[in-house]
Amino acid sequence: MNKGETTRPLVIRQFIKPQEYMVCWQQMKAFTRARTASVSDEIWLVEHEPVFTLGIRENADDIIDLGDIPLVKTDRGGLITYHGPGQVLIYLMLDLRRLGTGLKALVSALEQITIDVLAIYGIHASRKKNAPGVYVDNRKLASLGLRVQRGCTYHGLSLNVDMDLSPFDRIVPCGLAGMKMTDMKNLGVSVDVETIGRQFIQVLSTMLGYNPVYEDLGDSSHYDDE
Repeated sequence: MNKGETTRPLVIRQFIKPQEYMVCWQQMKAFTRARTASVSDEIWLVEHEPVFTLGIRENADDIIDLGDIPLVKTDRGGLITYHGPGQVLIYLMLDLRRLGTGLKALVSALEQITIDVLAIYGIHASRKKNAPGVYVDNRKLASLGLRVQRGCTYHGLSLNVDMDLSPFDRIVPCGLAGMKMTDMKNLGVSVDVETIGRQFIQVLSTMLGYNPVYEDLGDSSHYDDE
């Protein structure tokens, strides 16, 4: 990756209210289909209304009892997971060619960025071989699932900050039998989703050589094309 360059703009769109998953997903796809080589990379910081999502490696055996929470089949990598308020979604619309990297290296970088952010708050996290994400004491704290189209990524990373973890008991999270989920609150850190999102952007921008530009969306319920 071109870490030495610090002039590449990175547009950050931070949504304030929880968003409907399907809307964000369709808008990420539309952005990626329409973008050209001159379009700046973007990251969207989002909380979602409660939803289970299936990746392209879906496995019906990973569903225990969805209850009243909707399920959406998506085109991201990975298996089933849960999104809800108190979890920050970091959606990454990045041009891999411009970054000078591939998907595997980007996933590794995102894991390291998450580990570095958590270390700021005194949380000692790590990776697991062949199980993308970030873990603390054999509990999963962050999950990863990306899609690449025409050399550009969408979807991204979810980090549990201060959320109701009980819906994870209705599934086999990420297909990892016996895996329990945790969040930063359970690990002794009280912080809000917006702060963690911005901390993540700061660390990512330094590591990948971006100049972040924030475009807060206030109470907007969706991303409007400009």
